[in-house]
Amino acid sequence: MEYLDFELPIKDLHEQIEKCKAIGDESSVDVSETCNLLNEKLHKTKVKIYGDLSAWQRVQLSRHPSRPYTLDYINALCGDTFLELHGDRNFADDKAMIGGMGKIGDQTFMFIGTQKGYNTKTRQYRNFGMAKPEGYRKALRLMKSAEKFGIPVVCLIDTPGAFPGMEAEERGQGQAIANNIFQMLSLRTPIIVNIIGEGASGGALGIGVGDLVYMLENTWYSVISPESCSSILWRSWEHKETAAAALKLTAEDMLKSKLIDKIVKEPLGGAHFDRETVFKTVRKELMDAFKKLNKIDPDKLIQLRRDKFSKMGNFQD
Repeated sequence: MEYLDFELPIKDLHEQIEKCKAIGDESSVDVSETCNLLNEKLHKTKVKIYGDLSAWQRVQLSRHPSRPYTLDYINALCGDTFLELHGDRNFADDKAMIGGMGKIGDQTFMFIGTQKGYNTKTRQYRNFGMAKPEGYRKALRLMKSAEKFGIPVVCLIDTPGAFPGMEAEERGQGQAIANNIFQMLSLRTPIIVNIIGEGASGGALGIGVGDLVYMLENTWYSVISPESCSSILWRSWEHKETAAAALKLTAEDMLKSKLIDKIVKEPLGGAHFDRETVFKTVRKELMDAFKKLNKIDPDKLIQLRRDKFSKMGNFQD
């Protein structure tokens, strides 16, 4: 387990508990009382640390290397029923954008999401979770297939943004994202969006238009990352913590601004501390959302979706 800088007190207590257990295993000394006291202290320390996280600390947790990614959720939710589909039928198969059909219970869903890598090799293979135009076109192709067969769509977002390279711009990155947003507003099937990690800029919006948009507790959603914001305003990354607070990018901020519909609670310490619990929670939220949306007529669903996004923000004619 890797620990972030503000989690070092927790790391120290974990190490003390492991040493305490080792002493008990290697000798006849009863260390159960000491271990219990350490566990109580660990719980109190976790409650204190995670109960008062800053915006920047939430950003750090959303990027934790042990945090479950899109494929982890899909495999946990669908098991061996997931069938991945590839390619945009035009240029290439973007490995940063994955999609396919899978079942939760007896219900089939079309899963679409951005995927990061677990080590240097897979991070390069997945392009660090930054999709290119062909990724967004693949996502739209799968959404259209889902619409044709009446399959609900589930989008899982965890991306630092769309790929900013010149070749992506040459192949129409902005147009691909804009077209996805436009088409998703008229898709005649339920769309459930869940931000499971980072939700940055147009890279997230390209698959982020949904009837219900949820955020896990320790995630963020913003037009720009704190580091990029800091580099633009202060010509340095040193003010990223100030930028994170000013951007109002946490799940709580998003809910207050009525940009999302619900915050999905995570286990104490974050999703990486108890993967099974967070998988069960997400499964329940997805199924509850589907049951709610499945009762709505497609025409009404589209109108509600359009109204939802038209009302966002403050503006004057």
